[in-house]
Amino acid sequence: MTNHSNRPATDSTLYDRVAEETASVVIRRYSTSFGLASRLLAPSIRRHVENIYALVRVADEVVDGGAADAKLDPLEAARVLNDFERDTEAALDSGYSTNFVIHAFARSARATGFGRELTQPFFESMRMDLVQTEHDDQSFETYVYGSAEVVGLMCLGTFLQGMPVSPPELARFEHGARKLGAAFQKINFLRDLSADFETLGRSYFPGVSVDTFSEADKTRLLDDIDADLRDSASVVPLLPVTSRRAVALAQGLFTELAVRLRATPADRLVHTRVRVPNPVKLRIAAGALAGRTPRSTLSITSRTRPKAAS
Repeated sequence: MTNHSNRPATDSTLYDRVAEETASVVIRRYSTSFGLASRLLAPSIRRHVENIYALVRVADEVVDGGAADAKLDPLEAARVLNDFERDTEAALDSGYSTNFVIHAFARSARATGFGRELTQPFFESMRMDLVQTEHDDQSFETYVYGSAEVVGLMCLGTFLQGMPVSPPELARFEHGARKLGAAFQKINFLRDLSADFETLGRSYFPGVSVDTFSEADKTRLLDDIDADLRDSASVVPLLPVTSRRAVALAQGLFTELAVRLRATPADRLVHTRVRVPNPVKLRIAAGALAGRTPRSTLSITSRTRPKAAS
């Protein structure tokens, strides 16, 4: 047997570093927009946020990507997801996992003070994707909270680490983090409306059908998204400077995307994946880097009417 008590501390440091490098590779290969925003985080914050998003990405692959590519049926995928959750919870307790992504996530969770109160609703939402193809208002709210809002709360813990915050201030920060996570998720649902239905057989928005999707449906959904974005935008200027610019960039990118979704006719939206062109992303990034905080979607819409997204 290996005598772990005699193992040099540098071995542990190397293991931690490799785990965090693995998490960084995972998220940068999967999301160029995230990679762009994360560069504006302070290095210590960036490490934690990448660790969080890598675990979220791998769990999402179990229900949407790699497991399906491996021809796992829903029961087998559920078993894999349950094992992944158990390993995550064990690492939250011990601080160690043989899975590099889980190990990196657990280090960040333990360092910033969150645990099962956020991971359990996250994994519950992931399980919903394996068994539920349509949502009512209650299940939709539960799903968005677990799949997106808790991720915002996990990241918020890293942003506020070491910062004295009163209970009313914390409540405001948490409200903003949840609203931003919800807006991100709903925008992704809207831009992937057809793909989710045709490829995955899912319809996330209650009462919305791809076959009958109308301008009224689109306007109602975007009005709700705009309200989320306005609430989250009001909190961005209050964040510590170590995270403010990165969150402003993410907020700005999704606000721009919401504007372009609104400018795209409903009958085209169900066949087109709206995107923000790279030059526009760079312009928004330059604004965030310069310290400009995001405007609301209403103020942007009133000043410019972009063409339907390219």
